[in-house]
Amino acid sequence: MKFTHDFLFGAASAAYQIEGAYKEDGKGVSNWDVFSKIKGKTLNGTNGDTAIDHYHRFKEDIRLMAEMGLESYRFSVSWTRIFPNDDGKVNEKGVAFYNSLINECLRYGIVPFVTLYHWDLPQYLEEKGGWRNKETVRQFAAFANICFENFGDRVKHWITFNEPVYFLRFGYITGAHPPGLKNDQKGFFEALHHVMTAHAEAVVLYKSKKQYGEIGFSHGFAPNYAASDSDSDKEAENHANHFETFMYLDPVFKGEYPEYCLKSLEERKLLFHISDEEASVIKRASEQNDFIGLNYYHPNAVVRVKDRKDAEIDYSREASTGQKRQFYYDGYYEIVKPEDKVYTKWGWEVSPEGLLDGIRMLRERYESDLKVYITENGLGDQDPVIEDEIMDVPRIKFIEKHLAAVKEGNLRGYNIKGYFAWSAIDLLSWLNGFEKQYGFIYVDHENGLKRKKKLSYYWYKEVIETRGENITEDFCHVK
Repeated sequence: MKFTHDFLFGAASAAYQIEGAYKEDGKGVSNWDVFSKIKGKTLNGTNGDTAIDHYHRFKEDIRLMAEMGLESYRFSVSWTRIFPNDDGKVNEKGVAFYNSLINECLRYGIVPFVTLYHWDLPQYLEEKGGWRNKETVRQFAAFANICFENFGDRVKHWITFNEPVYFLRFGYITGAHPPGLKNDQKGFFEALHHVMTAHAEAVVLYKSKKQYGEIGFSHGFAPNYAASDSDSDKEAENHANHFETFMYLDPVFKGEYPEYCLKSLEERKLLFHISDEEASVIKRASEQNDFIGLNYYHPNAVVRVKDRKDAEIDYSREASTGQKRQFYYDGYYEIVKPEDKVYTKWGWEVSPEGLLDGIRMLRERYESDLKVYITENGLGDQDPVIEDEIMDVPRIKFIEKHLAAVKEGNLRGYNIKGYFAWSAIDLLSWLNGFEKQYGFIYVDHENGLKRKKKLSYYWYKEVIETRGENITEDFCHVK
C-alpha cells in the first residue's frame, strides 16, 4: 500500500530554534531572548541569538528540502519580527522576510504550513503578565490578522498554537520556560483559558476572511495509559488524559471545558472566570476548526499516588525534558517508566502503537472523521559521524515505525493527511542547546554552520518518491 497523493510528507521547525538574527531588521525582543540568558536556564547557556542562522541561509535550507522531495514545510512566524514594539506598528522588514520564505517554498512546490505561535512571546507582553493578561489575547488577534492579510493568499494551512500543554506547564508550574514561575496553578489555568480564547478568536477571524484555507490547533500529545490493570491506575489514566489532553481539545472541538476538570478545579479553588463573550467565541470556533495537529513522541505510563505524603514535585530542567520519573503537579499521579518498554536516550518511551491508541481515543471523544496531521514526530539523538558521514540509523528506524503506524491508522480510516518529521534540519533545543539532534540535515557548529545531508535525508527522499510503499509493520495486536 502507498500513501495517497493528498497525503503530505513534510518536516517542521520553529522560528526561535532556527532563525537567529535576533535583533536584526527591526526585530523586537521575545521572552525567550531574555529567559535563555538567565544563568542555569539552558544547558551550557545556549540561546537563539544565532541558532542556525536560517534567517540568512533560508534559500540554501529550502533548496536542500526541495532536493529531498519535501512536500510541505511547517515553520512558525516570530511575533516580534512583525510587532517588535508595543505600539501596534508593523515591521515591514519582518513581513518581507516571511514573504520571501513563503515564496521560496512555493518556487520549489513546497506547501507552506504556518504556525502562528511557537512559544516566543514579545517580552513587552510578558512584562504585562503574558498569557495571564487578557491584553495578550487582543494583541494575538492583531498579530494573526496581519499574518492572514499578508500571507493568506499563498498560505492555506495554519496552526494557531503549538503545544500549549507544554509551554504553559513549563512556564507556570515547573519554571523551566518563561515566565519561569513555579507551581502558580492559579496563573496556569488563567493563562490556559486565555490561550484557548486566543485560538478561538483567530479561527473565527480567519474564517471571516474567506481565504479558503484550513486552520487548526497543534497539541503536544502524550497519551496516558495505566501502568497496571488496577482500578487505582485506571483512575490515574483518566485523570491524566483529562488534564493533559481533554482540557485543551474539548474547547477546540466541543466548545467547552470538560466537566471533570472544572469540578476538580472548583474543589481546589482554581476555577477561572469565563465571560459570556469568551464562552461564545470558543463555542463558535469549535464548529469551524478544520483539523487537529498531533505532536507525538511518546506515551506515558501512570500510577495513582493521590494522598501520598512523599509525592514531591521535581521542578528541575531534567525532569521537564523527561529524563526523570516525575509526579504530576496536583499530586494525583506519577509518570513511571516500566522496565519492559524501550526508551530513547532522553527517557521517552518508543511506542508507535501508542499513536494509534491515542488517535482512536480522540476519535471516540470527538468526530469520527476528524482530520489529523502528525505535526511533529522524530528522534532526538546524538548522531554518530563515521568517516565524515552522519549515520543516523536509529532516526530512520524510529520514523519508519511511526510512519508504519500512520499507514495502519489510515487503513483503519483514521483520516491522517500528513506527517511532519521533527525536524527538517538540526536546530536549537529550547533547554538542551545543541546536545541532541533531530534533523535530516546536519549543521556543523565547528565549521561555520555548514549544512550536510544525513543518511536519513536520503532515506526520507526515497520514502517520499515511493509514497512509503515499502514501509510495513504488524499492528494487529493494537486495538
